[in-house]
Amino acid sequence: MKEDMPWVNLTQEEVKELRNKKHELTEYGKDKIRELMRNQEPYPDEMFEEAERREAANRERAKEEWERKERSDTVLRRYNAFYNDECSGLPHGTPITPEHMQAMTLECMVDALICENLNVEYNAIAIDDINALIESLHQQGNEYLKRVQEFKDSADGVA
Repeated sequence: MKEDMPWVNLTQEEVKELRNKKHELTEYGKDKIRELMRNQEPYPDEMFEEAERREAANRERAKEEWERKERSDTVLRRYNAFYNDECSGLPHGTPITPEHMQAMTLECMVDALICENLNVEYNAIAIDDINALIESLHQQGNEYLKRVQEFKDSADGVA
């Protein structure tokens, strides 16, 4: 058998008294909250200043990273253009040694880096610039090999 919840039998006067107490407690709580809000200490300015400094530093780092990437991409594009003009455009059968190709490749690298630094007196190349170009060239080569492999795999499926 289902047990019913016991009902409390209250008189009208007791119900009215409970309602008044509820109302009093609600008003008391609202007053306390208002008082706390009025007496609340404002956030210290240093807290906002620190947050703004961190945000500015993050923006600056992101900007520097974007500029570094743009510069790296520009140097790679210029290098590829110089290399294509100087090395890849050589007619077939031209007597050239690997040393000549290496020398022309290094000239392409230097030309690309000089072009990137036209507004500066440029008579020394930063090793970081050379390493960044080498890294970009490795990545470009890996992407080419991946494309060739994908083409080869798709061609094998047709044959």
